[in-house]
Amino acid sequence: MSRALLSHVLHRPPHFAYTCLRNGVGARGGVLASGIHPLRRLNCSAVEAVPGPIEEASAPPARKKRVVSGVQPTGLVHLGNYLGAIKNWVALQDLYETFFFIVDLHAITLPYEAPLLSKATRSTAAIYLACGVDSSKASIFVQSHVRAHVELMWLLSSSTPIGWLNRMIQFKEKSRKAGDENVGVALLTYPVLMASDILLYQSDLVPVGEDQTQHLELTREIAERVNNLYGGRKWKKLGGRGGLLFKVPEALIPPAGARVMSLTDGLSKMSKSAPSDQSRINLLDPKDVIANKIKRCKTDSFPGMEFDNPERPECGNLLSIYQIITGKTKEEVVSECQHMNWGTFKTTLTEALIDHLQPIQVRYEEIMSDPAYLDNVLLEGAGKAAEIADITLNNVYQAMGFLRR
Repeated sequence: MSRALLSHVLHRPPHFAYTCLRNGVGARGGVLASGIHPLRRLNCSAVEAVPGPIEEASAPPARKKRVVSGVQPTGLVHLGNYLGAIKNWVALQDLYETFFFIVDLHAITLPYEAPLLSKATRSTAAIYLACGVDSSKASIFVQSHVRAHVELMWLLSSSTPIGWLNRMIQFKEKSRKAGDENVGVALLTYPVLMASDILLYQSDLVPVGEDQTQHLELTREIAERVNNLYGGRKWKKLGGRGGLLFKVPEALIPPAGARVMSLTDGLSKMSKSAPSDQSRINLLDPKDVIANKIKRCKTDSFPGMEFDNPERPECGNLLSIYQIITGKTKEEVVSECQHMNWGTFKTTLTEALIDHLQPIQVRYEEIMSDPAYLDNVLLEGAGKAAEIADITLNNVYQAMGFLRR
């Protein structure tokens, strides 16, 4: 075995398969969506002896897996956004190469107030930072500041069958609520923009909730379709390197209980678009507002507090919120709260929420009072993102036969 090959084998990182959406199976390892088994580290215990000292060939450091995610700057960022997404990002930024952006282009798919968009975008970026997302570890930027998102969306649209978009559940639900006169084409095609957001960065993993798996599955299908139509030998004949144009991303499912439900209906997800502000805890709500919302939230007539009772969705939701913000285990929460009445538990939950959110609110005000700092974070983040996005975009232009710029 040659020295170069030996060095390659010893330093090749293992390849892991994450949740396979296509098969609906949540498991690590096994067979990838493509049907290819993950590679295993080879054991080279018997190697031909080579006289004299061996200089080991330097191997490049293994690249961290790449994660992308974002939140719309519509409405106020609420507890569901925080516990379901942003709080998890803080842990992910230490494990992966991360890109977290404010998806302002998605925010215009339904009627909105134009004068408020810019302000809401800056506010959302400040909340990312206040919650602990570190610009020295993660790239934080505004979606519209990286023009490749829109350009790639258009290229992907040419290969996306309209039938794939018509089956999107969220489009059907939102268009039904808004009415035909208020629904623009963007509401139908925004899953293609979402695919562009993910595929631009050759993302390995995408944090998704249970209600978002359909959109990620569409992204995977678009990636595979474009790879088949324009990648491989076809791309190589046009002067490209050949191979896949896009990495097919996998889902990164958040911890159990991270899906936060409405305070007024334990069966509905906490949402910015819900007409009643009473249904959600906003991250910037003052103490008295938080206390009032918890005091008035929907309860039931059962004694004690318990998880996992389908007849008590509100109880399970509030216990899950308490568990996540306190960092306690499910067993610890049960031991502490199972014999409480609703009044005692609501007081306990209110105090925990206020204690958890107050440092975030203080840090948010500090960031918003320094616009130059915030602008610099977004500028640097967009620059890092554009370096990667432009490479992907140029490859796709080349593979699709466009005249090179």
